[in-house]
Amino acid sequence: MPYRALIALTCIFSCALAHADASLRLEQLLAEHWANAEQERVFFRTDGDAFRPDGKLPEVNQQARERRRQFNEAMLQKLAAIDLDALTGQDRISYQLFRYERETERASFASPDYLFPITSLFGYHTYFANAPANMTFDTAQDYETFLTSLEDFPRYNREQMALLDEAVARGYTHYCESMGGYEQTISGLIVDDATESSLYKPFQRIPSSVGEAQAPQLQARARELIDKRVMPAYRELFTFFTTEYMPACRRQPGISSLPGGAAYYAYLLRYFTTTDMTPVEIHELGLAETARIRREMDAVIRETGFEGEFSQFLDFLRSDPRFYASDAQDLLEKTAFIAKRMDGLMPRYFGRLARNTYEIRSSTGRGAYYVSGAEDGSSAGIYFINTSNLRYQPLYNLEALTLHEAVPGHHHQTALALELDLPEFRRTVYHAAFSEGWGLYAESLGKEAGFYADPYSDFGRLTYEMWRANRLVVDTGIHAFGWSRKKAIDYLLQNSALTQAEVAAEVDRYITWPGQATAYKIGELRIKALRQHAQQALGKDFDIRAFHDVIVGNGSVAIAILEQIVTDWIASQTLQPPP
Repeated sequence: MPYRALIALTCIFSCALAHADASLRLEQLLAEHWANAEQERVFFRTDGDAFRPDGKLPEVNQQARERRRQFNEAMLQKLAAIDLDALTGQDRISYQLFRYERETERASFASPDYLFPITSLFGYHTYFANAPANMTFDTAQDYETFLTSLEDFPRYNREQMALLDEAVARGYTHYCESMGGYEQTISGLIVDDATESSLYKPFQRIPSSVGEAQAPQLQARARELIDKRVMPAYRELFTFFTTEYMPACRRQPGISSLPGGAAYYAYLLRYFTTTDMTPVEIHELGLAETARIRREMDAVIRETGFEGEFSQFLDFLRSDPRFYASDAQDLLEKTAFIAKRMDGLMPRYFGRLARNTYEIRSSTGRGAYYVSGAEDGSSAGIYFINTSNLRYQPLYNLEALTLHEAVPGHHHQTALALELDLPEFRRTVYHAAFSEGWGLYAESLGKEAGFYADPYSDFGRLTYEMWRANRLVVDTGIHAFGWSRKKAIDYLLQNSALTQAEVAAEVDRYITWPGQATAYKIGELRIKALRQHAQQALGKDFDIRAFHDVIVGNGSVAIAILEQIVTDWIASQTLQPPP
């Protein structure tokens, strides 16, 4: 064998060994991390709406946080000892994403994030109360596990209240006006009869697979735990919130008004957008997008033949009965029709479809949202839509909303991620910019699929897009530029199609959940830019189905990593030999 050939063969063999060694070490490290996450019952950067208690609830006290911080540092040290250059394919992506997550988690421990376990939109207490709707109860063990969660809730509640108490002591409370009436989210969960609690619903209809003999015992234990453990904890929280937390509420809406608040807001923008965009850049992007979308909205108004000002057209939409369902059943049926129609169109735009399905279910007291099915496929995803106030869900928005929450939006991306042959952390991680950006991209994809044929529905699509563009302006306006709550409300009323009540609720959401609302539009624009880049690079060889499969076929990833994935995919397409 020639000397050069021998050298080349030796290099190939050495590289293969290096790759195998790095791949194995990464696999072991990810397994160690996941085992710890399951033990802690804390999974960094996951969707809170999908909270499913699994026996003993997480520990959120100072000792537990420090334990998790030290473990995270150990993970970063072990990861640094693995040679990234020896990894290829999904191993390389897993390494890059895992490092990104661990570095972000390191930053989270240096922030006051843990002092805000509640927002105007949700709280740990509502997540717990709503959890049974996300869970499957098929076996006796399912019930036993949930009973353990009920029994542990008082301890969990006390630890969360201790965080809120620390927030009071340090001045890291929420803005007063944005939390007005929030105590109703607690009092609404307090019942005198345990059987009226949402926590008891799984016990109302215990399946035959559990056994008739066990059902009465399980029901009795549930009633006792709800009465004697959970309800006293909720009452304790109500008293603390009304007598200690609210009297100490923050007097300025912007998080930057707090000591270190500007740095905290910068962290939150990085966390939610997974970019390094500054508040100024985000604000200016929002202004530019608002102007562009407004021009498109004006064009649609002219198409309808409406004569009048923009504000008058919005008043017309808000008041005309034709734009609202007649009752809850009517809204559900119209929603199901849109969803089923898109189900049939999915093969045109995707080469790989998720196996799991989804259902459409009524919700009350909150807007529409999606909850993923169980990881093992034992339960379907759920698209919740608010049927308690039909005025909050106009029909001209329904196509955009359904495409966002169901398919090709959140259900498709989430269900598919759970079915991918990827490390566990990649199948459940939730990046707001990727996930919500995809949801907004899915709305626009409906235009190509033949939706929005009615100009009012097309205007509804634009109102949703405008809403997300306005968020860039308002969120940064409040938290970086000193906007008042009233200024934020006035801006949204002038530019969006939301009602007065909706605008107030939205602004309170932005005030109490800084940065999160910027993820939608930034993520959507980055995905659209990647599609444009791929189309220009591949020309007639561009395959929309293959492109979409690449975008959602790697789980939820940070924007920079998604951009590299698409760049590598484009390169692989251009390097293919001709047939």
